[in-house]
Amino acid sequence: MTTIASPLAPRATALEVVQGLDLNGKTAVITGASSGIGVETARALLSAGASVILAVRDTGKGEKIAAELRESTGNQNAQVIELDLASLAQVREGAARILAAAPAIHILINNAGIMATPQGQTPDGFETQFGTNHLGHFLLTQLLMPALLAAAPARVVALSSSGHRRSDIVWDDLNFGRRPYDRWAAYGQSKTANALFAVGLTQQYGARGVTANAVHPGGIMTGLQKFVPLEEQRAMGWQDESGKLNAVFKTTEEGASTTVWAATSPQLEGVGGLFLEDIQQSTPLDAQNPDPRFGYKPYALDPESAARLWTLSEELVRDYR
Repeated sequence: MTTIASPLAPRATALEVVQGLDLNGKTAVITGASSGIGVETARALLSAGASVILAVRDTGKGEKIAAELRESTGNQNAQVIELDLASLAQVREGAARILAAAPAIHILINNAGIMATPQGQTPDGFETQFGTNHLGHFLLTQLLMPALLAAAPARVVALSSSGHRRSDIVWDDLNFGRRPYDRWAAYGQSKTANALFAVGLTQQYGARGVTANAVHPGGIMTGLQKFVPLEEQRAMGWQDESGKLNAVFKTTEEGASTTVWAATSPQLEGVGGLFLEDIQQSTPLDAQNPDPRFGYKPYALDPESAARLWTLSEELVRDYR
């Protein structure tokens, strides 16, 4: 089967991705849109004419970003709504605010995330990264589904990571209750969950016009790295002693491009359940593709695991109403 690829170069910017597209009349919701690639994702969609809801935890910061985006794009349709993904109760409150503002949502970008955090739990008792990165977004998407169905064909973009390679879903110990806590394994599990979520959503709603794809945006130096000490970043080759970044790192404008492609490209209309990176469909990381810089672990798109995680996630969020 031929893989889907943009004609753009892998390091094209998000603004290049939307060049020539008209998103007037479309409404997009972006979580974590007050920093990093979320800002550039919003900028690109606004530049193409979309109305954008910035769903953020810090509304003061979000309002400053929204004001800058309105000025730089000339599109006044940037709105800020409070959303805290770590608390399921607050996800419900945030989703209600979003639905009141947008009864039809054409694009939902689950962009927010945390990485390599110290061991902890969400207010609902879930391991912090799994609870925030996966369950918070899972519940949000479920609650916004009436608006997505109302706008169908609609798209959901789930931000995953190459970090998913660090762990499959550990079904019998999601919250590190029995095994020693490993912050990178926890991150990996949450990012695998994000990819499986895209498969599961397409299984559930694809026939009704709502599809989802997972995106690895690439390495971008943003606030996501705040729990990774400088010494560790150097040891992993992210930057050298002088602070110069490894050449594989992208700018935020480049890092937002695959997300924006997933959200807007006619090439992906009605297509879901894929893992995307470098503005193209990714390929399995296996004996035929041993390059660690590109590709996904097959377990991240396994349809049976996706269905299992969907059912489990429904049960978990239902217990915390």
